[in-house]
Amino acid sequence: MPAFAQAEYGRWEVGGDIGYGIYRNGTIFSSAGTATAGIRNRFAAGAVVAEDLYEHFTGEIRYQYQDGHPFLSTGSIAKDIQGQSHTLVYDALFQLKRRSSKVRPFIAAGVGGKYYDIVGPPPVPQPIPAIAILNNVSEWKAVGSFGGGVKYHIGEHILLRGDFRDYVTGFPKTQLRPAPNATARGIFQQFTLMFGISAVF
Repeated sequence: MPAFAQAEYGRWEVGGDIGYGIYRNGTIFSSAGTATAGIRNRFAAGAVVAEDLYEHFTGEIRYQYQDGHPFLSTGSIAKDIQGQSHTLVYDALFQLKRRSSKVRPFIAAGVGGKYYDIVGPPPVPQPIPAIAILNNVSEWKAVGSFGGGVKYHIGEHILLRGDFRDYVTGFPKTQLRPAPNATARGIFQQFTLMFGISAVF
């Protein structure tokens, strides 16, 4: 039996990851036209702290950074504002194999908060003010986290992991602000694939 399988329950995992976030964006409708409102696809990086308490269930706190700029586009017009996001969630993991397995696939779901952070000035002039504006105001949104992955133990104290998460929030209307009488529709989904390494102790 592998050495890592001999450990008592209640071990901790601390690690980091890097990956890429791809967005499903929203739409703003107005009498002046329709615009896509969203976040640019960019790299992501994060950290995780987990406690492996049970044979098949683990709880973990995950932080995820994504370097994505909010944007508006319609036809040939497209403009963004410098921004990023910070996501903090608590995920529950259902691990499909026992602790003694070297390879452990899992399903994950959780909740938390996502901070859409603006770090640059708004564009001057605004690209499509009759439909919406890019506003330099940051905002928090409640977030749902859904996905899964696999952990691969390469020793008693080291594991590699691959994760996929779908981070789901409402439309960040404060920074992608519809014009008067315009309507914003859609939920924002950040599909994020990550690869990481963790220490186990």
